[in-house]
Amino acid sequence: MFVDSVDSDIAPSGTLLGLLQRGRGDGTLHALAAPRAEALAALRQCVLHDPRRDWQIEHRSLYYARLHMELDASLDDIEEHLFSAEDALPGGECESRTGLALSVLGHLASYENAAATALLRRYATSGANWQWALDELAVRDEDAGLRALGPAVLARFPQTPAGDAELAAAARESFEPRPWRLWAEDPAHPEQAARLGRVREQGCFDRWQRQLGAQGPRPGWSVREVLDWAQDGYEQHPRVHREAAAARCLSAVAGPEDAAELLAAARGPREAARAAALRHLADRGDPDAFDLIEAAAADPCETAAGAALSAFARMRSTAAVARARQWAAAPDDALPAGLRSVAAEMLACCGGAQDASAVLGALRRTVRTEGPDADGLWPLVDGVGRLGVECAAPVLRHVYRETASSQLRGRAAGALALTDPSFAAGFAVECLWDCEETTRALAAEYAATGDERVVERLRRLAADPAEEAGVQSAVRGRLSPEAGADAGR
Repeated sequence: MFVDSVDSDIAPSGTLLGLLQRGRGDGTLHALAAPRAEALAALRQCVLHDPRRDWQIEHRSLYYARLHMELDASLDDIEEHLFSAEDALPGGECESRTGLALSVLGHLASYENAAATALLRRYATSGANWQWALDELAVRDEDAGLRALGPAVLARFPQTPAGDAELAAAARESFEPRPWRLWAEDPAHPEQAARLGRVREQGCFDRWQRQLGAQGPRPGWSVREVLDWAQDGYEQHPRVHREAAAARCLSAVAGPEDAAELLAAARGPREAARAAALRHLADRGDPDAFDLIEAAAADPCETAAGAALSAFARMRSTAAVARARQWAAAPDDALPAGLRSVAAEMLACCGGAQDASAVLGALRRTVRTEGPDADGLWPLVDGVGRLGVECAAPVLRHVYRETASSQLRGRAAGALALTDPSFAAGFAVECLWDCEETTRALAAEYAATGDERVVERLRRLAADPAEEAGVQSAVRGRLSPEAGADAGR
């Protein structure tokens, strides 16, 4: 019925490794029940080979750190991974290779694991991804431990103009300024304060000079010049995409007298000029925009088609919703697939109860043809939840189990909470162990306390110093005396 995930790096969802890679709550529960050697092997694979599709929005480190403690695992594998010969290779992807392992160590340090703290300190002084390790220590280590790292970190930068420039950039780009402040104020190393003060002052002066001397490309101040500027960037090698910037410029310079020129550009052969004009007309709510978008969406040029779909997706007017209903109801072969998809996404975000069947149909079609990790699923999953489409529960459960994205799984859980009466006694219990903060908070609100595991887990989350504030707030709401009436749900 459904397309399976095609990501070859992710194990099947029914295996222990697949559950842990996805960050599902059942992964922790199965690991604790599995033979310890098997659980440790799966955990090691996850920590040393980051399974996330997007490490910037998906969380795994606290999830793996908690399991690491539950299994009483050693740090030998992480140490070997961090200090392997691969870490010293130039041009390596050190962030993607070591970032998750360093974050896991950071959470272990927050649980007062002295060995994890020592390993982070050692890597901060000699590892390639030292900035990440330093940021982990900056929010957890004591002042004395951070001060001791100063000489070794500053020694990474030669005392030359180029070295000072690199040092200034490193201090400026750090997520946590605390170590740099401590080093600048360390009375035991006055030379650090002098050098850091000097490079900071030079960095401020250089930034001021760059701002004064900025000579970026600027279009002329007429509709034709803005469109030409967008097209010129498109025709450069490598290509420079100026369509969005050009559309913003058009909003400042275009008047009623330019309508004919903009409509001609939106129908014309120049790809970037067409894209800029389409976006401007859509943002302005021009009545001709819908027909122009429909025509451009069928264009074989990907730039024109993509610009048309993007322009329509930005619209939120009543007229746009009405046109989305027409497009969503069209026969399969009457319109480009992308246009039908973006129409369904608009109905999912802005439609009413009468659009439930269209949104559900688009959700089923997307999962069937593109699998449980398709980007287009995000608004559709939210949409069936918002519209309360109860018959969407089976496909939502499939997305929840199979997707490799913990963020999408959390959205599926939110939609199930609104559409599936069995959620509270089913997936909500598992979600208390999920890797995502928002999913754990949702579970804390919905999980049925008739399951004996639930109250115990809520109490542990409430007492966990590493747990996020939003989760603990939801947990305390369930554990408070006023919540007693909800205990049986």
